Formats: sequence, structure tokens, C-alpha cells
Amino acid sequence: MSRFGFTIVLLACVALTTSCLVTNTTRGEDWPQFRGPSGNASSADSTPTQWSDTKNLIWKTKIPGRGSSSPIVIGDKIFLTSYTGYGMHDDDPGEKTELRLNTLCFERTSGKMIWNKSIEASANEQEFARRLPDHGYASGTPTSDGKAIYAFFGVSGAVAFDLNGKQLWHNDELGTSTTGFGSASSPVVHQDLVYINASIECKTLFALDKKTGKVVWKKEDIDRSWSSPCLAANKNGVTELIINQKFKVLGLDPKTGKELWTCDGIEDYVVPVPVAKNGIIYCLGGRGNKAMAIQLGGQGDVTDTHRLWIINIGANVTSPVLHQGHLYWASDKGIANCINASNGETIYRERMPTKARVYASIIRAGDHLYLPTRDNGVWVLPAKPDFKAIALNKIESDKTLFNASPAVSHHQLLIRSDKFLYCIGESE
Repeated sequence: MSRFGFTIVLLACVALTTSCLVTNTTRGEDWPQFRGPSGNASSADSTPTQWSDTKNLIWKTKIPGRGSSSPIVIGDKIFLTSYTGYGMHDDDPGEKTELRLNTLCFERTSGKMIWNKSIEASANEQEFARRLPDHGYASGTPTSDGKAIYAFFGVSGAVAFDLNGKQLWHNDELGTSTTGFGSASSPVVHQDLVYINASIECKTLFALDKKTGKVVWKKEDIDRSWSSPCLAANKNGVTELIINQKFKVLGLDPKTGKELWTCDGIEDYVVPVPVAKNGIIYCLGGRGNKAMAIQLGGQGDVTDTHRLWIINIGANVTSPVLHQGHLYWASDKGIANCINASNGETIYRERMPTKARVYASIIRAGDHLYLPTRDNGVWVLPAKPDFKAIALNKIESDKTLFNASPAVSHHQLLIRSDKFLYCIGESE
């Protein structure tokens, strides 16, 4: 995935939760979007802390094509995106006219592929060059309301399928611009709308009718944001739609797109997805690695009244987990971080065992944190402000990059590399 492909992301969750929220009809074991049902990449389920090619590997399945999007889970099905036909080999990408963008469905218990539906790529897709091979053309993670699957493929548009693979709609008029690392934002579904951050494609945040794909409202001038929209409740229980972008953070009415408030933000492009709890939103971003906390529920410019703290520690690409009053993340530079969420005070900063940048984002399962690296396995830490490396787990047979963030369902981890999808669980 692009440097931006993993952070991003996208949030739509079930009911009012401890983080970004959504009111979908998904079930308790579902992982319906990038960073899970709460938008905070957290699950109460415990999952294995050790695995390998021969230990706690329930199944492994070959993915048609390449990509860096994360898996989602709806009932007994796993959904994922990939691309085929072009860019399969870095040194010989082939013809761009052959590029296809795929939405895939797998059986959760076995990994068997159930269906593969593709759309034709836009002629505006960029050439397979420069840093694009880091993530390719399938970076955004799909989302679901339990009835349909919604995927965003940048300049090739957004597409919806029912759970059996029937295409419901395809909106290919969401922008034509590309840049460097490509697209990365993941869609968010909430009530009757699907939110698409097309900042890179046309500097616009779209709200689409989830039944038809038609534009209900749009917010323009969204600048240099590879992040995904975030839905969060303020202290009065009112849901706000948050978008983190260059120079400012916006709070919008999710039904109409009306601007509720604005706060001075990070003076650089933004990739990480915000997380929220108790009416406070936490935002990371920028090559200078900054982080800030903002009290929701304000009006107008809230920089002086509602921004609680800002620090010069953060992440350029990866998104954080919020747990029991602390923010945890592994930055793209390979640094594991923990700060006090109430004031931004650093608790620990420790280097991870990786040679390459980290693109996938941290998750929490039960009492443990899982920090994926691109090239050197997944680091496991305790989910508490006391640094301790519990395990470093690798699939030695897979030499491709691991750029996607894991998903959690039924006490199992779903981990995607550039070629395979793995299910990690306790072996009987």
C-alpha cells in the first residue's frame, strides 16, 4: 500500500461506541470497515500472540492480484479488494488498459473464494511507476452496512455490491486527479449515506446515497488528505463527521455537510485516521509527526477554545489505538509510541525491528497490541502503558510486503500480504 494506504482509512461503526461511530446492522463478531466496528481498531476478543507457518495458522489463501487494502468481515464472509491485469510485476507492468479493480469475497471459516467481481479501471489511473508499486491500485478498505459492500478505487470511482456479488451501482464521477502514491482513503457508511474522501481526486468530500450511489451533498476544498472520514459523538450525544486535512480539522453535520466548526490543524498533508472517545477527537499526521486533541461540539473557529493539546510527536501514515486513557501507535518510521491521552505526555517511544517503513496500522485484540511491519513480522505488546515486547511473529514462507492492517473476528486475526490472506487462530 502507499505510504498513505494504511492510514487511512474510514470509519463507520455500530451504535454509539467508545470511538468513531456508525449505526449499521452488523453483528458483534463483524469487522465491517477499516479499523473495525468502533473505528478504533479494537476488539474485546483475545487472539493468539504467537504464530508461524506451522503454528496457529488456520488457513492461507492466494489472493487474485495485488493490493494493500485490509480485510473486513460480515457474518461468515470476508471481503477484500485487489487489482489485476496491470502492475503484477514491478519490472514489467504490462498495458494499463488491462487494469481491473476487484472486490473479492471469501468464506470466513476456510478462506475459499466465493466470488470475484471487477470493474474496468479509469483511463485517468496513473502509470505504474515511482512509488506506486508500494501499494498499487487497491489501497482503500471496503466497508459494509451488513447488507451491501462499498469500495472506493480513487479515480475509478466507488462501487457497491450486495453480499452475493450483484453490482448495485458504480459512481465513476468522483474526480480525475492523481498524485504520487495514489489513492488511500476508505469509505464510511452511516445510516443512508456513504462518505468518500476524494481529496486527492478532486479536493472534495462526497456523501453518496448508499442505495443509488448518487451525490446527496459534497464539501469542497478538502486539501491534501489521504485520511478517511470519522464519525464521532460529542458530549451531548450528537454525531459529527470529522475530516482531518492539511492546515485544519473540520467538524460537519453528517446529514447535510454543513460546517459546524473548524480547528487549526497540521501544516502538512494528512494520512492517519482520527479516533475519538468521550467527545474528544485525536488527530495525527504530517511529515513532522504531530498529534492533537480537540473537544467536539464547538461552533466556528474552536482552535483557542476546544483544542486541548498539540505535540510534536505523531505519525505520517499510521493511525492510533485509544485504550484506557492512552494512545498507542507504531509510526511509519518504525517507532512504537504510547502517550497519555489527557495531556499528550509521552509514556514510551521504542524502535521496532524493521528495515522498511511501517504502513499498516496498529490494532488491539483483548489485552494485546499488534504492530505489523512491512518486512519483519508482527510485533505483539501488552495493551498497557508499560513497554514490553511479548513476541515477534513471522510467516517465513511469504517474502512479499505486509502493508495491510489486520482485522479481528471470532478470536482470530486476518492478515493480508501482497499475495496471500492468512487466518491466525488457536490450533485445536
